[in-house]
Amino acid sequence: MHTDISITLFDNKRAEEYLKTLVTEMRNLVSPFLRSVSMCTRVEEAFRQAHVVIILDDPTDKEVYTLEDCIRSRAPLCRLYGCLIEKNAHSSVRVIVGGKTFVNLKTVLLMTYAPSIAPNVVAVALGVEGQAKAALARKLKTIPACIKDVIIWGNISGNSYIDLRKAKVYRQESAIWGPPHFSRPVLSLIFDSEWVNNEFVATLKKLTATGRHVGGILAAHSIATTLKYWYQGSPPGEIVSLGVLSEGQFGIPEGIVFSMPVKFEDGTWVVLTDLKDIEISEHIMTRMTHDLIQEKLVALGDLINFEPYQSERDLAKTDEKTTLPTTNDNQENQIVSDDSEHKTVEQ
Repeated sequence: MHTDISITLFDNKRAEEYLKTLVTEMRNLVSPFLRSVSMCTRVEEAFRQAHVVIILDDPTDKEVYTLEDCIRSRAPLCRLYGCLIEKNAHSSVRVIVGGKTFVNLKTVLLMTYAPSIAPNVVAVALGVEGQAKAALARKLKTIPACIKDVIIWGNISGNSYIDLRKAKVYRQESAIWGPPHFSRPVLSLIFDSEWVNNEFVATLKKLTATGRHVGGILAAHSIATTLKYWYQGSPPGEIVSLGVLSEGQFGIPEGIVFSMPVKFEDGTWVVLTDLKDIEISEHIMTRMTHDLIQEKLVALGDLINFEPYQSERDLAKTDEKTTLPTTNDNQENQIVSDDSEHKTVEQ
């Protein structure tokens, strides 16, 4: 089913010339599904009867010097957007949040300031998922589309856990072949555990830290795919990662936006709470949730100073200890962190 779409680009008055350029470029696409393209720079007209709203990176109007100022600077714009979406958008509006920084935070702030549409606000995690699949495909000498069921847990643009325990590869060229639906576990085919625990983690960490995990093409594809799944359903039996508001699933604290496994069906998404053998250790859960909770508290003015998560290893260094027992399980070795959002790397 194909539906004609009308797109309105919204930004402040200072971006008017840039918006005009984008409008011209989009019209030049001559897409058969594109009914109209327009722009809006008047705040009171933003999101008028919109069925879908896509929030990207938000520029700040003033220079910020501290992490706390950077976090707090997200709140006014999210408050404005939230109020406008509730007031002007269609009652069934769906909101997708993307970008390079503070993706989870922006999502939870929009939910806070627009409570009536909170269930229809999600954060895109498919960009990170795509990077992980591409890295695995290079290692297995296949194509990324053959890799399925990689789960992204946590902070999409920060501390996240790339979970390969359910990951499968299809159409893998090996001694064992099968029909198109035949698959094999990814971890059973990668015999180089050092690569999984070190190079794989380091590669994704570097991409996230530099913001390259959400380049223009990848960001657009991730948003378009999320929107397609939302309306038409995700592939049957396939796990999709999505940033949604936690209600306590998997032991995740309530009230924060957290990337977790879902499926799309019947015009909505459902968290896959029935998946087996995907328990997350307390250490990893704390590591992922701590900064998200802190960010939300600082943004809402309930906390003055941001206190980043410190592992026992970090504390040991602070105390100038020379040794400290640590665990080294498979989960911990798959953590990917983002230094661009004040995160501490611990592998």
